[in-house]
Amino acid sequence: MVNQFTINLGFYMLMPYLAAHLSGTLGLAGWLVGFVLGVRNFSQQGMFLVGGTLADRFGYKPLIVAGCVLRTAGFATLGLVDSLSALLAASAATGFAGALFNPAVRAYLAADANERRVEAFALFNVFYQAGVLLGPLVGMVLTGVDFRITCLTSAGIFAVLSIVQIRALPARRGADDKSAHEDRRSASVPAQWRSVLANRPFLLFSAAMIGSYVLTFQVYLALPLEVRRVGGDGRFGTAAVALLFAVSGLATIVFQTRVTAWCKARVEPGRALSLGLAVMGCAFLPLLAATAIPVPDGGIGRWVLAAGPPALAALLLALGTMIAYPYEMDTVVRLSGGRLVATHYGLYNTICGVGITLGNLLTGAALDAARQAGVSALPWVTLCALGAACAAALGALHRGGRLTATAAAPEAEAAPATVRAG
Repeated sequence: MVNQFTINLGFYMLMPYLAAHLSGTLGLAGWLVGFVLGVRNFSQQGMFLVGGTLADRFGYKPLIVAGCVLRTAGFATLGLVDSLSALLAASAATGFAGALFNPAVRAYLAADANERRVEAFALFNVFYQAGVLLGPLVGMVLTGVDFRITCLTSAGIFAVLSIVQIRALPARRGADDKSAHEDRRSASVPAQWRSVLANRPFLLFSAAMIGSYVLTFQVYLALPLEVRRVGGDGRFGTAAVALLFAVSGLATIVFQTRVTAWCKARVEPGRALSLGLAVMGCAFLPLLAATAIPVPDGGIGRWVLAAGPPALAALLLALGTMIAYPYEMDTVVRLSGGRLVATHYGLYNTICGVGITLGNLLTGAALDAARQAGVSALPWVTLCALGAACAAALGALHRGGRLTATAAAPEAEAAPATVRAG
């Protein structure tokens, strides 16, 4: 838990301000700034499967430590260099670091929590959101002095975290049996990947969950754009955008464990997933309703219209995530059958990452089309429909028993070893 909080603290105190540093302090062209940031995203999303595979082969702790060490070097380099080649290398290193430790952290938590995975992932999300919420505030103070100080401070946080984990984090892997571990390491990587790709219920679940990531990402895309469309780009717009993140983060920190306890007492896991997606889809109804209200020329009425519906949408997105996230993480483990858990998490993250990219392209197209055609309701209708479709897909998987599988697909003949969590 502390590991993930610290990772997010160090990451989010730097990344929101990196684009301004690249374009302002270093004077890079806009397309180069986008390229550097794109390299970081691609090296993380595209390499999750590799990171998860390595974690299953060599154990979770070495990959967690390696990712933190690599991010230490990457963030320090971002603060000390100004050549494009070095910036690209540092950006790729920070992304690949995330691909190394993210699947390993989740698989470690799943193995350690055993039958209490749902409660563990609920608490995990609290620490996760606390880092997301606090990181930009710390970064804002440090960047006000010098962005290089932000980079070096973040690198220092990851360096300390690396040392603490080397000394104090117990070793974990999916199976403690030595012979099973040796068999797993002798199996070929393609055979392991074929085993995961043959897990049809897992692939169907991953596809159905893409919508949840597209919807929650709108806190970074569609909601800030809507705030600025109605409220303008001035100081009020900036404050209203900050309110979106504060509402989302604080709600999760305060209510996540209570929401999970309520769901465990009343809702089956498959239905909780479907309910969470339905709530995420409904999050855009306030924005849809607001399109029927003429935008005031100014004053408090315009401020309320600019900040109120997006803030309510952010709150409902957070609620939907609180309902679904613990069961989502637990379902990945159950559908893996306890075998190659980190590899399953890695592929799951890659599938959802690709889905986010495509979803954001479509959302951006819908926003542009709405602006050009004067149909401001179009993006919100589309996002509501996406939430409803994914909720229906998850409901169908639940009714068909596809979310309760306890045995993974058989290993390919060349890779007979299994990995059992717990």
